[in-house]
Amino acid sequence: MRILVTGREGQVARSLAERASGHELLFAARPEFDLSDPRSIERTIDQVRPDLVISAAAYTAVDTAEDEPELAMRINGDAPGVIGKAAAKVGAPVLHLSTDYVFDGHGEHAWTESDIPCPIGVYGKTKLAGEEALAKSGADYAIVRTAWVYSPFGANFVRTMLRLAEDRDALNVVADQYGNPTSALDIADALLAVISAWEADPSSRANEVYHFAGTGATNWADFAREIFAQSARRNGPSCKITGIPSSEYPTKAQRPANSRLDCTKFTEAFGLAAPRWEVSLAATIDRLLAG
Repeated sequence: MRILVTGREGQVARSLAERASGHELLFAARPEFDLSDPRSIERTIDQVRPDLVISAAAYTAVDTAEDEPELAMRINGDAPGVIGKAAAKVGAPVLHLSTDYVFDGHGEHAWTESDIPCPIGVYGKTKLAGEEALAKSGADYAIVRTAWVYSPFGANFVRTMLRLAEDRDALNVVADQYGNPTSALDIADALLAVISAWEADPSSRANEVYHFAGTGATNWADFAREIFAQSARRNGPSCKITGIPSSEYPTKAQRPANSRLDCTKFTEAFGLAAPRWEVSLAATIDRLLAG
C-alpha cells in the first residue's frame, strides 16, 4: 500500500519506517506539511493520493499546551478533521493515534473504549476534539489510543532516565500515577495489524475506537526502577529511585493518576496484544546501550 504518515521524526513515525516492510511509506512533515495549516494538509493529501493515511503527528507538549491552547487545538483538534475530509476525497481510510489523556484519571480500573472521556487539561481536550472531528469527517477511520510511549528514538522517559543517571546517584520520581508503558515499535506493529485487516476486508472493523498499550501496568517510580535494573544488568547507568507523590512534583498541566488502558477490544479484533512492558523495555534498552 501507498501510506502517508504525518510526521517524520516522531517515535511512531520512525518505528513505522523500521517495521513497515512491504508498504510504500511517505512521510509528511514541516515545512511542506503543517498540521496548523489546513491548506497544506489538503494539498499534500491531494498530491500524494495515498491508499491510507496514518495520523501519527500531534502537539504533544502537555504543559506548554496550557499556555498555547489555540495552537494545540488547531493541531490536535482541527487537523484530524481536515485530514479525514481530504482523505475521504481520495478514498483513503485514516488510522489516527490518540491518548490516555482523554480520561480524567479517576479510579483504579483500566479504561475501556466504552468509558466516557472527560479530559482534565488542554492537551487531553484537544486530542478528544480531534477524535470527534475525524469521526465526523466522512472518512473511514480507526482511532487507536495509547499511553506512556517510549522507544530508542526521540525524547521519552526511558532515554531521559538513562541520561540523568549518567551524573546522578539518586532521583525522585512520581509514584502515584499509573499506566501502561508502551513501546512505539509495538505501536507500529499494532497499526500494521489494523492495515492488514483492512487489506483483507476494507469494511472490517472500521469506524471504531481501540486501545493499544503495553501489557501490564506500573507507576512512574517503578518504571524507572525497572529501567535501571535492566540497565545495570547490562553494565549501563543506574541510580536509586525514591517514589514521591505528585504533589511534590507540580506541573502546569495535571496528569491523569490512572492511565491504565484495557486493550481487550483491540486483541479480539486484530489478534494482537502488546508484549509485557518489561519485555519491550528490555529490547529498547539493549538498543540504547549498544549505541
